Amino acid sequence: MAQEWSHLIDKMSQRLAPSMAKDHPNLPVEKEEGCYYYGVDGKTYLDFTSGIATTNVGHRHPKVVQAIKDGADSLAHGPSGVIMYESILELADRLAEKLPGDLDCFFFGNSGAEAVEGAIKLAKHVTQRPYIVSFIGGFHGRSMGALSVTSSKSKYRQFLQPTGSYQVPFAQEDECPPGMDSEDYVVAELEKDFKRLFNHQVTPEEVAAVIVEPVLGEGGYVVPPKKWLEKVRELCDRYNILLIFDEVQTGFGRTGEWFASQTFGVTPDIMAIAKGIANGMPLSATVAPQALMKQWPLGSHATTFGGNPIACSAALAVLDVMEEENLLENAKEQGAYATKRLQEIKEKHEVIGRVRSIGLMIGIEIVDPTTGEPNSDGLFKILDKALENGVLFYFGGNQTEIIRMIPPLTVTQEQIEEGLQMLDKALTEYEQEISVGT
Repeated sequence: MAQEWSHLIDKMSQRLAPSMAKDHPNLPVEKEEGCYYYGVDGKTYLDFTSGIATTNVGHRHPKVVQAIKDGADSLAHGPSGVIMYESILELADRLAEKLPGDLDCFFFGNSGAEAVEGAIKLAKHVTQRPYIVSFIGGFHGRSMGALSVTSSKSKYRQFLQPTGSYQVPFAQEDECPPGMDSEDYVVAELEKDFKRLFNHQVTPEEVAAVIVEPVLGEGGYVVPPKKWLEKVRELCDRYNILLIFDEVQTGFGRTGEWFASQTFGVTPDIMAIAKGIANGMPLSATVAPQALMKQWPLGSHATTFGGNPIACSAALAVLDVMEEENLLENAKEQGAYATKRLQEIKEKHEVIGRVRSIGLMIGIEIVDPTTGEPNSDGLFKILDKALENGVLFYFGGNQTEIIRMIPPLTVTQEQIEEGLQMLDKALTEYEQEISVGT
C-alpha cells in the first residue's frame, strides 16, 4: 500500500495544480473515523484540524453516513427550483430555529466562498450601492467577489486586482498603549478608522455592507472584544449599512454556541455559513431575513448544485448529532481545558507566544525565542514533529505563525490531553535542535 501511494504522490505533481496539491502536510491516509486519520503507513493520527473546521461532529459519524446512504436511495441531485424536495425545506426550517434574530430565509450553495459571494450580491442588489467594507486580516474565500474582501495574506490577491471594497483594521488589543483599557482602545480606534474612511475614501451612502468574521480564521484566530463587534453593529446602523457576518468557520458550535453571533450577542443582517453545516459534504448558505431576501428576485442569483439533496440530508443529521451529544457544551468544556493546558505548556516553551481561544477554535503563536518575532519556519518544523508523534494540526496567521487547533467538537478530554502531550514533545524536540544549532 505504501509503495502504491508513493507512485500516486509522484503523479500528483503532474495531474494536480500546485495550488491544490501542495498544502501541508500531504499525509497519505486510507480511512478516517471520529477524531482520527488512519495512514497508509499503518499509523493512527489524532486529528486536530477537522478538515479545516468542517467535520465538527467527527469524521464519518455513523448517523451522518447513514443519512447520506438513505438520501442517495431517493435523490442524488436537484436542481432546487426545477424540482423541490423535502430535505432542503426541512433543513431551512431546522436552521431557522438555530440562527439568531430573524435570519430565516436561505439561498443554499456549495462552499463558503459561494455563501460570501451570495451575501455580497444580496447586499449590493438590495441597497443599490457599489462598495463593501471589510477588515484587514479577514479571509472570505478566493473567488473574485470573496477575494475582493479577503486580506489575510497579500499573495491571495497577487496579480488579480480585486476591486469594489475598502479595508479597515481588525481589533488588535495587543497594540493598546500601556495604561489604557484594551477594549476601550480598539473600540475608539474602530470609530476613528471608519471616520477616516468616510472622510477620505468613500462616502457611507456608497457602502452596501460591512463584512466581518466574528473571529479571524485564516488570519490567525484573533478574538475581538464583544464591545468591538457591538460597535461594528452600531456603526452600520448609524450609516444605514448592512452588516454581514462570515460564519463559515465560526459556525455550528465552533465557538461554543450554534453561531459566534450568539456567543457575542451581536446579530448581523446577512450571514454566510458553510464548513460544519454538513460535516464534509459540499453545502453552504447565504442567510437573511425574509423581508431582505425577497428583494432578490428570480434570475438575480442561481445555482445548479447548491442545496444538493444528499448534502441537505447530511446537514439534518449533523443538527441531530449536535443536539443529542450536547456538542455545544462539549466545545466549551474541552476548549477551556485545552486553553488551560496550553497556558501551562507555554510556560515551558519560549517558542510559544500568545495563545488565543474561543470554544474549540484555538490559535498558538510560534515565535523566535531570541527576538519574539513570528517564526514560520519553526512552525512547520514543529508541525512536522507533532505529526511524527501522531497528531495533526494546521497553520494560519498573516505570517504563517499560528498553529490552529480545531479538533472535532466530539473530542474528549483524554484526546485533548494525548494530543497536547504530543505537541509538548514536538516543541521540546524543536527547542533542543535550535539550542544545539546555536
